[in-house]
Amino acid sequence: MRILGSFFVICVLVGVALGQQPIDGVDARSNSAEFAKQLGSTVPLLRQRSAEALARLAAGEHRKLVEGYQLQEKNKEVRLALDWALYRMGRSEALYRVVQDLDSGRQDQATGYLTELESPDLLYPFLNREKNRPRITAGLLKALAKLGDAHTLEVVKPYRESHEPFVAEAAEIAHDEIEKRLGEQATTPTRVRPRTVGTTGDRP
Repeated sequence: MRILGSFFVICVLVGVALGQQPIDGVDARSNSAEFAKQLGSTVPLLRQRSAEALARLAAGEHRKLVEGYQLQEKNKEVRLALDWALYRMGRSEALYRVVQDLDSGRQDQATGYLTELESPDLLYPFLNREKNRPRITAGLLKALAKLGDAHTLEVVKPYRESHEPFVAEAAEIAHDEIEKRLGEQATTPTRVRPRTVGTTGDRP
């Protein structure tokens, strides 16, 4: 029964982490206590999904608890999720650790978190560091492909000429994806608000 219960909780948390479960209002705050409790689970996936759920909620009331778990966590995927949760809870320096994990086997996980940032501007300082390892640069470009705007096109342009093939490829993909997205936005018709019968504008 405990195994089935844990499996059910994992399914719920996966849905929350992916935005497939409603987590708004009072329910979100009451659920956050359950997510925080699951950080002590013996199941790594459950700990990871709980941290991701807390990150989506930006549940700052649990920050001290998350900080404690982050310090003792041995599983690298879970620790990365805890760093992301800490950033969302207001610990800005935790974003540096998420970016550093782009140079690891957890690049896809870290990139996924970075695409949830509020603005591509937050990634530019990391991208412009001279001592960046190529995998970090490529990972940042992958995130900017999903997050970037018109200004990002100029930011990624120099990297299209990189001597590192996978950096140049990531820059090309980012450039193409951003251009495509901007083009789609430009061609999307603006919804016109229907006139309301009986308003002053309808009177002769």
